[in-house]
Amino acid sequence: MSNGSSMNEFLLLAFADTRELQLLHFWLFLDIYLAALLGNGLIITAITCDHRLHTPMYFFLLNLSLLDLGSISTTLPKSMTNSLGDSRAISYAGCAAQVFLFAFLVGAEISLLTIMAYDRYVAICKPLHYGTLLGSRACVHMAAAAWGTGFLNAVLHTANTFSLPLCQGNAVDQFFCEIPQILKLSCSDAYLREVGLLVITASFGFGCFISVLLSYVQIFRAVLRIPSELGRHKAFSTCLPHLAVVSLFLSTAMFAHLKPPSISSPSLDLVVAVLYSVVPPAVNPFIYSMRNQELKNTLKKLIQSFFRQQL
Repeated sequence: MSNGSSMNEFLLLAFADTRELQLLHFWLFLDIYLAALLGNGLIITAITCDHRLHTPMYFFLLNLSLLDLGSISTTLPKSMTNSLGDSRAISYAGCAAQVFLFAFLVGAEISLLTIMAYDRYVAICKPLHYGTLLGSRACVHMAAAAWGTGFLNAVLHTANTFSLPLCQGNAVDQFFCEIPQILKLSCSDAYLREVGLLVITASFGFGCFISVLLSYVQIFRAVLRIPSELGRHKAFSTCLPHLAVVSLFLSTAMFAHLKPPSISSPSLDLVVAVLYSVVPPAVNPFIYSMRNQELKNTLKKLIQSFFRQQL
């Protein structure tokens, strides 16, 4: 197994050796996956069906739900299938597809979260310019730029990672094909090219995080000027969970890809991977909708209409 061309498969991380724990892992991931499918699916359906939600904020939220559905569907199903079938194998092509899709969707999501923070900044701090700065054409262009950034990110990382010669076995110490874990299998200094790309990507992510942070600082300053205590409470209770989720996602993703080998361990790598690849797609629908009365009213009407049709 001297290089990728002669390698037919990789072995993903085994969560447990006993059958009982493998099944426990399967059911735990299945519950999380179904929650993500349900939450994001409901948001997509509500925004698509209700013309009153055809606004920039909900347009970006629709795109976020699509990205979350894609990212969690890239990683969890294969891990669940392996646990159920008592296997660790993933084909070489399947691993490359996971790397490409995950890099594409995560790269696009980082850009989209930055755009969503900008949308809230304009809506709260520059409301008179909202229609000009965030018209329908501008929104489509920004969303397309986010998806395009993700695609470019995926092409660069996938092509570079799978051009490396691999001679350290085929065991990937993660429940999906994660780039840093594949780099550990490389036997040449050529992996430094991919490390350089990861640093550039992380710098872009850090720049996005700073943009998000600055947007929310301006939002909080504007909110503090609201005379109504109830209004301030509502604004803070909406914005703080958003900022917390974005911070968790970006910080853990950057840590996973930039942490030095000296502090790397299987348990730490697993926890960090779950925090940036599994938790955000599962909790985003609830974080972004639990304080949104318009969205909750639409979902309530859709559910009531569904049950009336069943009777």
